Amino acid sequence: MFAVIKTGGKQYVVKEGDVLSVEKLNAEAGQKLLFEQVLLIEDGDQTLIGTPVLEAAVVKAEVVRNFKNDKILVFKKKRRKQYRRTRGHRQPLTEVKIEKIYADKSLVPADELKIAVVVKESREAAPTAQAVKEEKAAAKKAIKREPKPKAEPEVKPKKASAKAAKAVKAAKAAAKSAAKPKAKSAKASTRKTAK
Repeated sequence: MFAVIKTGGKQYVVKEGDVLSVEKLNAEAGQKLLFEQVLLIEDGDQTLIGTPVLEAAVVKAEVVRNFKNDKILVFKKKRRKQYRRTRGHRQPLTEVKIEKIYADKSLVPADELKIAVVVKESREAAPTAQAVKEEKAAAKKAIKREPKPKAEPEVKPKKASAKAAKAVKAAKAAAKSAAKPKAKSAKASTRKTAK
């Protein structure tokens, strides 16, 4: 009998008694786990396939230890640019031992259900890069679809005909010329009286 479980974004083929290293889980050594993301169970002649998961199936496991994987070196270089970077990384992992595979959750003893930590994968906790891209694209489309506020059309004065424009200029010039001579004559009269 074996099952395919999903945890930490990866799928594992497990049998009873297997010890495997998975992405770090929030559990201490000795704690019981229940993996609810069971994709497939094969038991001799009978095979149960989930769409995408089997709703009732669970895999019981026990945490052996939390540890860090071997160090890997990440080296970056750009030739002729005096650029070199060396970084080390140790991935945190959890070692678990598979104890039992249950095709139906109701078969698990009640006392074990109470003490076990249920391992679930939720897309809400960490959205994928694809989900983030889709969300940004939807936001851009929403902005484009919003109607722009219509500006009131500017009322431009109508252009007068050339004859009318000449008449207006002539009237302004006449008004200026009419005002200037009076001032000159007043000055002239004061000058004459002063002599």
